[in-house]
Amino acid sequence: MTIRVAVIGDVGGHVEELRRELRSLGVSETGVLPDDLVVIQVGDLVHRGPDSEGVVRLVDYYLNTYPGQWIQLVGNHEALYLRPNSFLWEDRIGYLEQRLLKKWWADGKLHTAVAVETDEEDFLVTHAGVTEQFWREHLLAPDTARQAARRINSLARTGCPTLYGGGAMLGPPNPMAGPLWASRTDELVPGWEGTTLPFSQVHGHSGSHGASDHPATTYDARLHHEETRFPGGRLIGIDPGHLVEATPVWGAFVVTTGSRPTVSDS
Repeated sequence: MTIRVAVIGDVGGHVEELRRELRSLGVSETGVLPDDLVVIQVGDLVHRGPDSEGVVRLVDYYLNTYPGQWIQLVGNHEALYLRPNSFLWEDRIGYLEQRLLKKWWADGKLHTAVAVETDEEDFLVTHAGVTEQFWREHLLAPDTARQAARRINSLARTGCPTLYGGGAMLGPPNPMAGPLWASRTDELVPGWEGTTLPFSQVHGHSGSHGASDHPATTYDARLHHEETRFPGGRLIGIDPGHLVEATPVWGAFVVTTGSRPTVSDS
């Protein structure tokens, strides 16, 4: 069977936007996922929008009803409830939804990275992207997206401070910013300049908000995606940029493959 893998960017508390995008991917009005669809959501489910609790409850339904077809990644806004705070956010989600996030983490349903392998191209999917220096010095320069995802997930479980570390979004730019905090324009893209990507990456968190002056970058206004091509692969930003009000036009990044993505945390 040919599998469609749909990577959905930051939801930011907009449950109706999430439902709308799922319907565009063929999910029924009653919430049934098509057999050929695997959803990867890159994190930042919560905050900003009107119904973060509704987003968490909807994703909890899919994680429990379709465990092989919904892969949930952690964003910096989920990490706020899983470990000591690295930033302040005044509007907290409800206690029951906080417990759900912690339960996903404890039960191994919440991950930090996943690899998607196709015949033409392999992708590492994380919340914010992996900088060249983090890949080289902290992951020990893995050749494949699968190896990188395995090492990232293992480091996340050990509480690696570098992995959770910030950069330009919390202070000065940091070429070692972790895959929950790296800034696309300040750390991710500049760090890979002049190098060869070992594999392509898909990320949310930042970028993908409009046309870029970068000569290797293109912008898809229909999907709200920003793509930078380097030798060896692409850096693809898919954050819709939802704030209090949702971005009106956006979409998932979709590829087809012959096998379902798998996640290893060891």
